Amino acid sequence: MSMFCYQCQEAAKGVGCTIKGVCGKTDTVSNSQDLLVWILKGIALLAEELKETDAKVDAFTLEALFATITNANFDEDAIYNKVEQAIAIREELKAKVTAKGIALPQHGSVSWTAASLEDMKRKAPFVGVLTTVNEDVRSLRELIIYGLKGMAAYAEHALNLGHENKEIYKFIYKALAATTNDELPADELIALTLETGKFGVDVMALLDQANTSAYGNPEVTKVNIGVRENPAILISGHDLKDMEELLAQTEGTGVDVYTHSEMLPANYYPAFKKYEHFVGNYGNAWWKQKEEFETFNGPIIFTTNCIVPPPANATYADKVFTTGASGFPGFKHIPSREDGKTKDFSEIIELAKTCKAPTQIEEGEIIGGFAHNQVMQVADKVVDAVKSGAIRKFFVMAGCDGRMKGRDYYTEFAEKLPQDTVILTAGCAKYRYNKLPLGDIGGIPRVLDAGQCNDSYSLAVIALKLKEVFELNDINDLPIAYNIAWYEQKAVIVLLALLHLGVKNIHLGPTLPAFLSPNVAKVLVETFGIGGIGTVDEDMKMFLGEIA
Repeated sequence: MSMFCYQCQEAAKGVGCTIKGVCGKTDTVSNSQDLLVWILKGIALLAEELKETDAKVDAFTLEALFATITNANFDEDAIYNKVEQAIAIREELKAKVTAKGIALPQHGSVSWTAASLEDMKRKAPFVGVLTTVNEDVRSLRELIIYGLKGMAAYAEHALNLGHENKEIYKFIYKALAATTNDELPADELIALTLETGKFGVDVMALLDQANTSAYGNPEVTKVNIGVRENPAILISGHDLKDMEELLAQTEGTGVDVYTHSEMLPANYYPAFKKYEHFVGNYGNAWWKQKEEFETFNGPIIFTTNCIVPPPANATYADKVFTTGASGFPGFKHIPSREDGKTKDFSEIIELAKTCKAPTQIEEGEIIGGFAHNQVMQVADKVVDAVKSGAIRKFFVMAGCDGRMKGRDYYTEFAEKLPQDTVILTAGCAKYRYNKLPLGDIGGIPRVLDAGQCNDSYSLAVIALKLKEVFELNDINDLPIAYNIAWYEQKAVIVLLALLHLGVKNIHLGPTLPAFLSPNVAKVLVETFGIGGIGTVDEDMKMFLGEIA
């Protein structure tokens, strides 16, 4: 096989991609990303020996891990540029370790031989997932690594806003280093997996603090999904710092700004509402971009992952820009901030001025902004509705959307939910049902959207608060069921965070992760009640307790 990747839900045949990624990445890009992660493991081993973190190394590690997330960066040259940086950092840390008289650690396949970029490129096809022969050890290692990728994404967003937690960096190094230790028994790897969830909670709390301190607490907001007659820029991804700087630079230019996919929740933050040219949201989840970017007419900026390679006949390809950890061959890349300056979006703005206004593809409004602070303000109303029986059950349907036709399950599930149930959501999974006329219960909308995938933290906070209000000893005694869709590695860290908080009986779909070996899956089932999905009607009865 020319590659092997099974980190996302779309892994070919439910096993793994071996020729080309279903996501669109080539075998050479996949192998370059494997190489980057392999060198990061060496950096982590050295950081562990030094027992300290370095700001430059910390920031690089976050962005490098982020760049290997599904649909983030398809640009082989950009990845190898990071490989070259990683080699230089590794050599610097090696010098520090040896200067202290510390022997270089000897774990697994990590090699300390100085090597050029060309030497490393030749090594790329041979340092990937399958170098761990034991499938259970491999499964646990990859579960940890994918959790770390999600953790790094959230930590980078927080760092961009000036918020960091050194303990998170230390844990990333500890966990990456542990995945090279062939002597580590399975039970310690399982414990490390759960510890990854603990730091998953910490990193989402950190990002929540970063976002809300910068932009205010999200507010219940009706978001316009129609268009105006001005030329416009479409901003996708997750990074709110990029959103802030784009809005500031487009003010007064005659160019409007629309959010796309996971950037939708930017509409909920008070700080962004002051911009009159911030129109609303255009389109749906990330996987529909090939059609929706054509009708948008103006330039698009990706701040993070969720890129779909454009078709050969795409007319929009020369109007797509990337920034941060994202990248794609042929897309122009906006450089990172330097010396405290802002990113320069002027080229995108000038291009937008030459484009037609967006073509309207829908009209109306959708409602969101139900993060933990907002829900707590109406907690009494929610509690009363539960006590009176007006709300029978909450369904957490957070997570990711994707291309698989089986994801129609989530639309049907939402449509068939009884009128006395409420959906709690975060992430792009909501696009399967957030435009359905599901109504409300006593003024409480039946879909409560907390925001981006990282805002799953809000759903956990809400659950813990309800546990306290109802004076329960166990979070699993709440009238909450978990029917979560997943796609990529940020969903993995959210899952591990929920497991750390003690949540059980989570159902994942549309398929269980290919990287779970039968034995590891068995542990998760027996310990936490993890399950898959069946038919809508069968699952509805199971969740509502109508069958044994």
